[in-house]
Amino acid sequence: MQAPSAEKRVVVEATPAALATSVADRFLTRVRARTRNGRIAHIALTGGSMGAAVLRAAAEHPRAAKIDWSLVHFWWGDERFVARDDADRNALQSRAALLDHIPVPAENVHEVAASDSGLSLDEAATAYAAELAEFGTEEHAWPSFAVCFLGVGPDGHIASLFPDREEVTVTDVAALPVRNSPKPPPERVTLTRPVLNSSKRVWLVLTGADKASALGLALAGASYTSVPAAGAKGRKRTVFFVDEAAASEVSPDLIDPAY
Repeated sequence: MQAPSAEKRVVVEATPAALATSVADRFLTRVRARTRNGRIAHIALTGGSMGAAVLRAAAEHPRAAKIDWSLVHFWWGDERFVARDDADRNALQSRAALLDHIPVPAENVHEVAASDSGLSLDEAATAYAAELAEFGTEEHAWPSFAVCFLGVGPDGHIASLFPDREEVTVTDVAALPVRNSPKPPPERVTLTRPVLNSSKRVWLVLTGADKASALGLALAGASYTSVPAAGAKGRKRTVFFVDEAAASEVSPDLIDPAY
């Protein structure tokens, strides 16, 4: 039986801007708590407008200057297999929003190989899995993320795990190539469910009325194969951070005003 502390929580803010500020504040609090005594914090980032908005808010927050960023390692839950300087690239967006504004060592930023790196899509996925394994734990061939950020699409996808596709069911590797993605660009690299769900905290950040149905299905316990967001589960916390528009179909008793 799932421990109460790991149950899904829903936190609602009025607007996307307020949500980004709130999540950024919680993120910096969590990272500082994790690194205060010299411990390493592994963080999985996400792309999209809200992923970037949260990171921009973190970069502008006074608490960012109080964190020892040399103890923080950044990864991505998925990446678009495009050129390194392509605007669609999640890593490029994350760098512009936060990473280029903090003193994080270059070796602590773990990007998926770009399409112009000389590696094929399959080789990029294999290389990323190998890099994850360098920071593996006793239990897994990958690090346990202190926080794993995930966006949620209107179809319920997370990372590049899309509904009713084989990638969402794979459990024997850490990273996968994705071809013919239903959302462009067509080629991507994604972490698999076991990697995402070994995170201590999974934070799903979503806004807009077009996400309301996916959120409702995820909270209602839909099949993770048809609604991948329903299968996202952190070992300590699973939190859906949403704005009022996305929360329109959420039962009031599922909203946690105290978290």
